[in-house]
Amino acid sequence: MTATIAPVLEGVAGDFRPARGEARRTAWLSLGALGIVFGDIGTSPLYALKETFVGHHHMAVDPTRVFGVCSIIFWTMILVVTLKYVAIMMRADNKGEGGSLSLLALISRHSGPGKWTAGLTMLGVFATALFFGDAMITPAVSVLSAVEGLEILDPAFERFVIPGSIAILILLFAIQKRGTEKVGAVFGPIMLVYFAVLAVLGLRSILATPEIFAALLPIWGIRFIATDPVLAFFALGSIVLAVTGAETLYADMSHFGRRPIRLAWLLVAFPTLMVNYLGQAALLLRQPGAVENPFYLLAPDSWRFPLVILATIATVIASQAVITGAYSVIRQAVQLGLFPRLKVLHTSARAEGQIYIPMVNWALLVTVALLVLTFRTSSNLASAYGIAVTGTMFITTVMLAVVLRRLWKWPLLPAAALVLLFGIVDGVYFLSNLTKFADGGWFPLLVAAIAFTLLTTWARGRTLVHRRLGHANMPMPIFVKSVEHGIHRVRGTAVYLTASKEGVPPSLLHNLKHNQVLHESILLLTVSVLDVPHVREEDRVDVEEMGCGMKRVILRYGFSEDPDIPAALAAAKPILGPLPPMTTSYFISRQTVIAAKKPGMAKWRERIFAWMVRNSATAMEFFKLPPNRVVELGSQVEI
Repeated sequence: MTATIAPVLEGVAGDFRPARGEARRTAWLSLGALGIVFGDIGTSPLYALKETFVGHHHMAVDPTRVFGVCSIIFWTMILVVTLKYVAIMMRADNKGEGGSLSLLALISRHSGPGKWTAGLTMLGVFATALFFGDAMITPAVSVLSAVEGLEILDPAFERFVIPGSIAILILLFAIQKRGTEKVGAVFGPIMLVYFAVLAVLGLRSILATPEIFAALLPIWGIRFIATDPVLAFFALGSIVLAVTGAETLYADMSHFGRRPIRLAWLLVAFPTLMVNYLGQAALLLRQPGAVENPFYLLAPDSWRFPLVILATIATVIASQAVITGAYSVIRQAVQLGLFPRLKVLHTSARAEGQIYIPMVNWALLVTVALLVLTFRTSSNLASAYGIAVTGTMFITTVMLAVVLRRLWKWPLLPAAALVLLFGIVDGVYFLSNLTKFADGGWFPLLVAAIAFTLLTTWARGRTLVHRRLGHANMPMPIFVKSVEHGIHRVRGTAVYLTASKEGVPPSLLHNLKHNQVLHESILLLTVSVLDVPHVREEDRVDVEEMGCGMKRVILRYGFSEDPDIPAALAAAKPILGPLPPMTTSYFISRQTVIAAKKPGMAKWRERIFAWMVRNSATAMEFFKLPPNRVVELGSQVEI
């Protein structure tokens, strides 16, 4: 076990010894990571400890419970965040990319088909579906918990909490189309100030009650659980709010890299968060009545209004990170064939990851606003929070088991021991959150069920459509022989987009049938998305001569890239020759899906798939084809 875990710990220790010349760059990236990666977990002190005592299951504020809760928070941060995600999961990157879909692609690429492959795929897709429930709740609960600080200033301000939160959220979503490149540059410094304030507030309280340091001993957590195991089990559903956002450390790895995120966590986020939790716990030992809002009551009266402003800005930053993450996950799902094509806008000419998806943006705003109006307080929303997070954590542990054994070749005993440890922790937290199902926990599960249905329906529907079209494909050698003589050829190049790498595209056959002509040069083009985030330019294009002026072209992209067919063809000029824009036409097929009684999917799923096809972005928009050079040919497909 020691020999197996040693390289992991050495890797973390090595992050504190950056190469000469890399220290400054690493510091800047770590500062940026504070602003993007740690917003969610960084704003947890606003509500986590409060909800543990006055939330779903009320709990008396006494020394045993205060010490016990604080101890469990500390050791959860050690086991779940530091050991599982920072030390281990961040080594399971897919060429620098993290997250459930990326991890699924990594496992699929290295392990190949097997009896567990389908089950793992479903788990990975369900983890992605759970993310959408989390993405809706995080902005709502974060902003609400910050604005509720107004009630501490003056109870009369209570009537402004809901409209103020809605106004902030509308403004946040409205500015998304302008991009976050400029404001993102100040996220890091603002969050650094925020974390420093957390530490100062916590230290002031700890100095008044230094005995709270004893809460770092695990015996207090054990004693709390042993004293009242049932109440402790229910309390875990709120304690886990202290580590919401842990999955983000892994999912956002591609933006900053492993080392900057690890350093930002170990040197800034973790110590300042823990000092603040200890400070809140010390305050509760002195003033049990402060449990109504221990975060804001840590501050002197004169500090509270500026603290409300700073906390609100921090929650906006945390919400921004979740919104940006939703865009990235949707783009990955589209590229991996799990979701229909959507209109994607780039908000920065320099940063590839700066994207904006209008449909996702406004759908999130509507659901977040409805959540605020329906649940009305952060305490009510906290009951809905946690199920999606802990469910994703548990699925990640299952997928980690495959990584340890199949990819890293760990011996069975240490791999099983580690997975069992993480599985017990994640499983208990998940089961505890299920007790909040009737009080709002149903919402993220409902969102996840809808998202899972859409993702799997689209993937299955695409498979059926490609199978139906494949059955009707004419073999290429037969087609080449049939057009060698007697077919009129016109000048220029025709690019026929096709999903299949074999046979003749339906659009080519339809064009020949109706217009009785072929272009002098014909490219049968297939865009292939690989299970890696990025593809090197030298590996982008493959060309195969088919004869009779026809070539089959394969364009390869990673699942984090946006296909740009004209740009890729221009870059392949040495292989393909010149393709003058004014003499190059693009032919695409637009299928109308008809639900039929053929075996494939349930009728209701076929109707959902047909609706998704009708509302997906066109191939012209998605592949950035010039509108005045596109010919669209329609056909009907029964599934």
